[in-house]
Amino acid sequence: MTAGGGVRNELLLQLTADACGLPVIAGPAEAAALGNILIQARALGRGPGDLGGMRVLIRATQPLRRFEPSDSAADWDAAARRIYG
Repeated sequence: MTAGGGVRNELLLQLTADACGLPVIAGPAEAAALGNILIQARALGRGPGDLGGMRVLIRATQPLRRFEPSDSAADWDAAARRIYG
């Protein structure tokens, strides 16, 4: 899963999925700020009491996008052979 400003770049996310051959799940762009808010809320007794609860809250309130790898594995393998020999 990715989070932060890079999740705004759909080309980067799709190329990452293609290069790795794995799905990429893009989380919230402001993940650090949301984490900070949740920790402060927890300290005040107003938020989820554990990490699992915080994750559930984020998943329920923030959109996640999934990027599936395309059928370009052979192209990526050929590029890697050119670069790494």
